[in-house]
Amino acid sequence: MMIAPVVMYFGLFYYLPIYGVQIAFKQYSIMEGIWNSPWIGFKHFSDFFGGYYFDRTLRNTLLISLYDIVFGFPAPIILALLLNEVGRKHFRNLVQTLTYMPHFISVVVVVGMMFDFLARGGIINQLTSSIGLGTVSYLQSPEWFRTLYVGSGIWQQIGWGSIIYIAAITGIDPTLYEAARVDGAGRWSQMLRITLPGIMPTIIILLILRLGNVMNVGYEKILLMYTPVVYETSDVISTYVYRKGILDGSFDYSSAVGLFNSVVNLVLLVCANSLSRRASGSSIW
Repeated sequence: MMIAPVVMYFGLFYYLPIYGVQIAFKQYSIMEGIWNSPWIGFKHFSDFFGGYYFDRTLRNTLLISLYDIVFGFPAPIILALLLNEVGRKHFRNLVQTLTYMPHFISVVVVVGMMFDFLARGGIINQLTSSIGLGTVSYLQSPEWFRTLYVGSGIWQQIGWGSIIYIAAITGIDPTLYEAARVDGAGRWSQMLRITLPGIMPTIIILLILRLGNVMNVGYEKILLMYTPVVYETSDVISTYVYRKGILDGSFDYSSAVGLFNSVVNLVLLVCANSLSRRASGSSIW
């Protein structure tokens, strides 16, 4: 009885709609419906692969995900390790609270703050101008888009993401630290030889899950941030699907692009899980 609502939720909203994936292989017509629309095979896929936007959207999606993995994924791990070294409990709790509070701020509010702070007359440009560095149109500069997207994501999620690592650290046997101190190990050595290896299985599992979402770049923030001026570096597969499916009404074509996105994520997830199981023995399945 307790698991029934969860099963019903996933069944209704995740598994039942799978039958609609077939429109990716059809010339879908709302009047004719899913079943009666004519089959056209892989035409939508070939149109996407040979289209003008394929290279740009794929490159931007992979680069933003790569930046997020390289800079965003280690950030909560580093914060958890640093908080674990803080001796004063009240100060540690204060820092942890302040760092995970941005998680509860709406994406709309975060982007609004970015527009206010990074505008020509915003506080950031006022500070840089006061020290002679001039002003920059950050949100209208394509070269700044990925930095702002990933950086704001780190600021918003670093504290929340560190909670699971702090929980993993608390599960490490305290006698290991006592034995290390007896052997003369310092705080840095204890962190590298006890704390980090102790949470490594958790890190590996979360990294596998993150690699399984490489192609899923959050389009909500991008839609709020980007303008035609920065399409060159901000247009990703998810925003392209939004434009084609919602704005242009090409449900069949956008379904094909979305299916390609999901298949790539599935392949990456399976490969990452297999490599992790062989290399470290830790895996999801």
